[in-house]
Amino acid sequence: MAYATDIRTVQLGLRDRVSAMLKAFAEAREQRKIYIRTLNELNALNNRDLADLGISAAQIPFIAREAAYGTK
Repeated sequence: MAYATDIRTVQLGLRDRVSAMLKAFAEAREQRKIYIRTLNELNALNNRDLADLGISAAQIPFIAREAAYGTK
């Protein structure tokens, strides 16, 4: 017995590609806003406050990146 399979791939139209690009841009922009906000808030703390939180000033960019983009 023979089987015939018809596999079709759907090509995204220009509207779909532009929409996906704009959505990705908006998500990246929101992540960047979270990064900048976290960075500014942690940089506003003095060394004693940072020590109370258990972090050093050198860790601030890494913590802000993790808060915005997650662990990768």
